[in-house]
Amino acid sequence: MVTNTTLRVMPLLRVLRSSLRNDRWQQFKHVFREGLSAIAVQTRKHVDSVLSLPILTSAGSVTEPPPLFQLASGYWISQAIYVAAKLGIADILKDGPKSSSEIALATRADENSVSRLMRALCAVGVFRTRHVGTFTVTALGKPLESSIPGSLRAMVITLGESHYAAWAHLLESVKTGTAAFPHAFGTQMFDYLGQDLEAGKTFNRAMTEYSAMSSCAALLSYDFSGIRSIVDVGGGCGKLLTRILRMYPVMQGTLFDMPSVIAAAREALKADPSRKRCTLVPGSFLDSVPPGADAYLLSSVIHDWDDEQAARIVSNCRRSMRRHSRVLLLEFIVPPGVQSSFSKVLDLNMLVMNGGRERTAIEFCQLFNAAGLRMTRIIPTLSPLSVLEAVRD
Repeated sequence: MVTNTTLRVMPLLRVLRSSLRNDRWQQFKHVFREGLSAIAVQTRKHVDSVLSLPILTSAGSVTEPPPLFQLASGYWISQAIYVAAKLGIADILKDGPKSSSEIALATRADENSVSRLMRALCAVGVFRTRHVGTFTVTALGKPLESSIPGSLRAMVITLGESHYAAWAHLLESVKTGTAAFPHAFGTQMFDYLGQDLEAGKTFNRAMTEYSAMSSCAALLSYDFSGIRSIVDVGGGCGKLLTRILRMYPVMQGTLFDMPSVIAAAREALKADPSRKRCTLVPGSFLDSVPPGADAYLLSSVIHDWDDEQAARIVSNCRRSMRRHSRVLLLEFIVPPGVQSSFSKVLDLNMLVMNGGRERTAIEFCQLFNAAGLRMTRIIPTLSPLSVLEAVRD
């Protein structure tokens, strides 16, 4: 029986035999040792002979490049997913399998290129082939559909457009400690999103999708009982706030965000049953926030900003608070030490996009203290986010 290992060793043996016959043994030995060393580094495995070569003996690893190379080329996959989201392929497939020609026709794209895109995304599990030449969406790819609970389509699009362009300038951020976004777009992120209406709409939809996930986590973990009035500071189109209001029917809410965002929120919340208890106020939290509420909620807002601006935002909340008011942050908390956490990669994204950062529990405590507040509780949720509560010191 001829094994896979035998098939792959045979060419090596032929070259070895040729090298011995033609007095190239020294050259062969040098190349062979160099190859063993490279494989050992790339695969992080000890390789001391031809029989221990991973490419010869590890099932399924024959065609796989080194792990570091796979990490470095990860943007190939992320951009392929972005293109699928932008073209709306998951929506095209939601009624049943389609061929690459049908997908190409529906998206006005090149059939051969669509076929190659689908083949690549099948390889990573986003789609699958059901019959020869037809494709369906997998559970992994399902969030690429529009207008479904848990949709991530808008998020993937904004990651593939503005985020992708900004990340090309990560080197400038690391060297200067400032945001990379202006290098790509010539202006600060939030100014750009106010100027480019299409990019702004996509970003707002992405944040609404994100709020749909985070709002459930917050509502199932934090008891808002006793809060009669709440301001959602930087609350986007109001997804989180309206969910809170629906669960707490006597609460009054204020949605506070930039004028362009509030304009979009007016349209988005027209038919919401809690709209009558939700006041929409345009403004900048870098200047002030609406006064006199029982609670000030900031969901994934503070991580957008550096320490100076973050302290300014929290201080503005502090100035608007009554004696027994509280500030609630819904944020990632960076774990200490070398513990693996998505927050540590997200932290780089915040640097790139707006010069912001993710923070440890100690850093949040220091931030509150700088604003004249005292952190009272950190409440973990069913998501990666936590609720941080602070009161007047």
